[in-house]
Order: sequence, then structure tokens, then C-alpha cells
Amino acid sequence: MDDRPDWARRMVEERAAREWSQADAVQNLMARLPYDPKGPDDESMRRQWKRWEAGQAFPEKYKAAIAATFGTTTGAFFPEHSRAPRSQLQVVNNMDTVEIVARMRASDVDQATLDALRITVDRLCCEYAYMPAAQLLTEGRAWMGRVVGMLNRRVSLAQMRDLYALAGRLALLVGCVEYDSGEPRQAEATRRAALSLGDEAGHLGVTGWAYEMRCWFALTRGDYRGVVQAAREGVALAPNEAVAAQLYAQEAKAWARLGDRQQTEIALDRGRQVLEALPYPESIEDHFVVDPAKFDFYRMDCYRRVGEDQLAEQLAGEVIRASTDWDGTERAPMRIAEARITLAVVAARGGDLESALSYGERAIGGERQSLPSLAMVSSDLGQVLQATYPKAPDAVDFLAHLRALKNSGNTSEST
Repeated sequence: MDDRPDWARRMVEERAAREWSQADAVQNLMARLPYDPKGPDDESMRRQWKRWEAGQAFPEKYKAAIAATFGTTTGAFFPEHSRAPRSQLQVVNNMDTVEIVARMRASDVDQATLDALRITVDRLCCEYAYMPAAQLLTEGRAWMGRVVGMLNRRVSLAQMRDLYALAGRLALLVGCVEYDSGEPRQAEATRRAALSLGDEAGHLGVTGWAYEMRCWFALTRGDYRGVVQAAREGVALAPNEAVAAQLYAQEAKAWARLGDRQQTEIALDRGRQVLEALPYPESIEDHFVVDPAKFDFYRMDCYRRVGEDQLAEQLAGEVIRASTDWDGTERAPMRIAEARITLAVVAARGGDLESALSYGERAIGGERQSLPSLAMVSSDLGQVLQATYPKAPDAVDFLAHLRALKNSGNTSEST
């Protein structure tokens, strides 16, 4: 049993994935530290590094520099908060749905009603990762209709802005689930509605996420230049919002698919810097909150695409660990599915067809799926299997399964 802290284990794995010695790692770390003539020399830092990897000391002073050395965020490498049990995320104050709806029908809107609505929207956004898509779509559309209906009631200017922002967040959620479910035209219309609502509310977060969705739609259609353009427009509008980090990450994924390694790394580092400048989020379950650990998920995708198999494999393991509870419950099944596709690609490139197919079947067999995204990343596995195992019966059968998945998640009709 490895009883070291997760961060200590990760230091070893990150270093090994780069084929660095401890001296190499220290040299890279020292390059990221501010110059201090009275600071530790290389030898003393190597001794500290050994203690850190053994879990014998915590590198409090060097957390950010260690994370930067390995290209990730401090929040991902050294999480500040453990994930709360899912049951705690579903607590809505003393009002139930019936009471909230009754209050929404009143002629006046009070603060308690707005607070209850805000908590309800938060809950729905937290349920995106695991709730069955049909159920979430029904609930999201119902609440969006209720909130939009309140805009015709007697409310103050501040309450009006709050309602526009809440309706915008619900539109973002509904649009995401519509796209997951293979409804690209409807998803684009809903995204545009979210953008309009965000503009009305003056809410940069909602506006920025509407651009992020535009990036995602373009990415899964193969419009990589469109991703870059949308990402840059979104960052220009909301440069200091957390969504800017995700916009940079989508840009990086596009550059990786265009084969430009330099621009991929530039976009990833810009996203990392945005997250480093922000406080650790209170609710990492919310789909529209940038969980620092999700940055590793984006890096994994980029490194798989550019052929950095060791780094991609190591990050896939981190994504699965970060997305799984201690009891084995998968908190983010869609992220885990893409991580398994990454492990399948690495195994296939390494000549291990059996493991590749095993990972692949587990990835595409999950109940909660984003069909366009899963079809997109699965195509990487399909290309490797076709090139390397064109006549292997098991590979041929799996490729047929992938084609069926791609057809069910086809977004070519998207506007």
C-alpha cells in the first residue's frame, strides 16, 4: 500500500512521465523561483525534493512553483477542499419546489424567493455531471420557463438583473444537455438565448460561458479555426472571469488538433495563469465553475492529440482519481470516459490491443454521455485501431461500435 499523500505520489509520477531525474526536476523548479541570493542551493533543494516525494514534508512555500513545473495549477496539484458528499449538494433551504413555484407566481418577488431560485439553479448545475440527460433537460427547461415568466412581474431593477442572470445560467445548462443529447440546432438556439440573457443582465460569467459553448460546438464539428476565434472573442469580453481559463483550454485543444504544439502550450499556460490568479472555488461540482482539477483533463486531451503518450497516460490517471469518490462512485463519468479513451489510445499505440479494447468498451458503455464529445475523442482511438490492427476481429467489431456512436452523436447539422 502506498500511504503517501496524493501530491507526493503525483510528484513522482509527473517526474517519471517526463523521464526526469530528481536533479532534473529540481533544476526545472529552481528556474521558476524568484531569484534569492540567500535562498537554498541546488543540493539542499534536492534533499527537500526527496523528502517531498517520500511524503515526509509538505512543500507549502513551493506549491505554486511545483505545479507550474509540471504545467498544471496549484488547485489541481494541491486541492484545498475535499469534495462534499453528493447529498449535501442537493440541500435547498427550507422551501420545496411547490413553495418556490407558488412564491414565483406572487405579484411581488421577495429576496427569499430569489435566494431559493439561486440555490435551485446551483443544484441543477451541480447535477449536470451525473443526472440522466432526459431528466435534467426536463427539469432545466421547466425552471427556465418559470424564471423567464417572472420577468413580466413587478420587480426592481436589481431583481430584474438577477432574474436575467438566473435564466441565462439555466439556458447554458439546457443548451449543454441538448448538445449532449444530439440536438445541435436546438442547443445553438438555446446558447444564443443564454448570450442575450447574459448581455441583458450585464453578467460576464454567463456571456463568457456562451462563448465557451460556441467553442465546444465548433470543436466537435472539426471547425478548429472557429474554436480559436470564439475563444479569443470570449476572453476579450471576460478576461478576468474563471471561464477565461476554459476558453484558453478549448483553444489549446483546437491547436493540438491543428498540429501546432507551440500554440497548444501557449494557450494552456495562459489558462493556467488565469486559474492561479483566482481563489479556489467554493463549489467545484457546478458545471459552470472551473474546477482546477479539470485543467488536467484538458491537458490530457491535448497531450493525447500531440502524441505525448506518457504525459497523457499519467494525466488520465489523475483525472480518474480526481473524479472518483473513495467508495468508487464516479462523480464525473463523462470526464472518466474520456480519460479511459486516452488510456485506450496509449495502450493501442503501445501494442496492447486487449487493454485498449477493454478501456474503450468501458468508456463508451457509460449511461451519462456527451455524445458529440465522446464521439470526437473516440475517433482518436478508431484511427489508431484502423492503422495498427486493421484485420483483428475484435478491433473490427469495436470500430463498428464506434461508427454507431459517431452516428448517434453527429453534429454536422448544427448551425
